[in-house]
Amino acid sequence: MDSTGTNTAPGSGASTAPVPTPTPAPDLVTVPARQGLEAVDIIRRGAGLAAPGVGPVLHDGSGGTLGFLVPPGTADAWDLPGSACTQTNGRGVRFGDATSPAAGGTGWLLPPEAVGPVTDPEVLRAALGEAARLIEAADNCR
Repeated sequence: MDSTGTNTAPGSGASTAPVPTPTPAPDLVTVPARQGLEAVDIIRRGAGLAAPGVGPVLHDGSGGTLGFLVPPGTADAWDLPGSACTQTNGRGVRFGDATSPAAGGTGWLLPPEAVGPVTDPEVLRAALGEAARLIEAADNCR
């Protein structure tokens, strides 16, 4: 018996394994699809050089926005114009069901099982900035 009076002897049926701590739900950075697709390309080109790769990315049904999963707490300090970062609190983000991640019409552009766990917010911020500059330059060439 232990100090609480619980029998934890081998074969007693009592579990001595630690109880897993739930992983906090990621936050979601939402951007216009064009900028988001450029950012995915930028991050993928730079992955492994000194920066981690892109994590799971959602797209909406109309194709107007992309959502990057980022570490929990990112929304507290996110301030990049043209984007929004919200806390998911686990709502609508189901990693075990890659075909139905959230509301109707939403799907995975990059599912969790194909990429890293989440996108580093600083890497994402830099890629979104570069993407915005590339898009502006391309639009000004017309």
